[in-house]
Amino acid sequence: MSLAAALERAAGALAAEADVIRPANGDPQRVLAGLSTAAAARVLSFLLADDPEAADELLDAWFELEGGAEAVLAVDESALPKPGRKLLRRALHQLKSQGMKIAEPAPAPTVAHLPKVADELAAAAVTAPDPLGACIAYLVESHPSGGARLFEIAFAEGQGILNVEVYSAGRSKVRAFLREVTGNRGLPAVEAPPAAVRALVQRAAEAQPAERPLPAGWREWQGQLAEVSADAPTPGEFVRDALGEPGEPLDLEPALALVREGRVGPWPVRELLEPTAKRLQEAWESPLIVAGAHRREQLETLLREGAAEAFAGPGGARVAALFRHAAFVFQGRGEEGPARACLAASAAFERRPPAENPLALALFERPLLPFIERLEQQSREEADKSSLIVPPGAPGAGQGRIR
Repeated sequence: MSLAAALERAAGALAAEADVIRPANGDPQRVLAGLSTAAAARVLSFLLADDPEAADELLDAWFELEGGAEAVLAVDESALPKPGRKLLRRALHQLKSQGMKIAEPAPAPTVAHLPKVADELAAAAVTAPDPLGACIAYLVESHPSGGARLFEIAFAEGQGILNVEVYSAGRSKVRAFLREVTGNRGLPAVEAPPAAVRALVQRAAEAQPAERPLPAGWREWQGQLAEVSADAPTPGEFVRDALGEPGEPLDLEPALALVREGRVGPWPVRELLEPTAKRLQEAWESPLIVAGAHRREQLETLLREGAAEAFAGPGGARVAALFRHAAFVFQGRGEEGPARACLAASAAFERRPPAENPLALALFERPLLPFIERLEQQSREEADKSSLIVPPGAPGAGQGRIR
């Protein structure tokens, strides 16, 4: 996990400090220079709880900078999980060895000693929704017998949990795998708060269609995978809170461009595609509609009717959630413009009926475009053939015009 990525997560979680963290682009010195001691302590506390490796790197950098020690001293140890407490205590010991006075916390009374357990390990990542709306979530936790356990969960908004795989390996191998899936090749996953990812997959499981039973892997590990607060935000809600709810009027042109370029969507309602294609073909071949402009007008009417059916009610809520999730992934890749465009698109599906939302038509039409292009191509070929046929008795008939 990189320090820059961890600081970006901190910016998403700490709205008051985000305006300093993001412009610093992962530079510890710029982050520290722009924050008060209390604010710097909040940033460090977040990293100590969220990503101890990144926190260790930040501590090493801040020890060399003016104001770094004060930020360390201002951290509340009692609010940290065990790995973060260990790192903070080591940092305080280092400061103490350099001659700085450290207030010793009063020892807590104990009546028994629990057996030692392995340090906690928690990490997570998610992919963007694919063209059908499916995503993969990765959750990492400490293995009770040592090493780490990795959950790979395939799910889809509105379709529930698709598959669950579980792997056990050494911590270094699991970390190397996460670095690979969150790398720069192709369309990588992005790091996410583990609680947000657990909330996301738990909600997917709650919406599991009755005709598709939950996979055996989910049923086996449900107790651990769904262990999350009921009010925990999903990644999409996390980024919406960080960037803010889009205001009116909504600018949907950037989101339309993302749809046309194939960077998001089309997330089709598949049960509507075949009947819509059949209606389009019938309209195209109708002898009552001859002019090309009228044909295209009829096709657009049918597409608008299909979009209205697809994205009314639950269909619109599904696409709104997919756009929010895409916004989180764009933000995680450092693409704030597309992230904001996706949040505006999500708001449009939540606030407007499909007939007033140009994205509804754009998404519904996109998977049908190849079929529509074939209809148009067939019409052109038929017109070309007709132009080569000379009716009997016409000038040139019987003179070999068709060769």
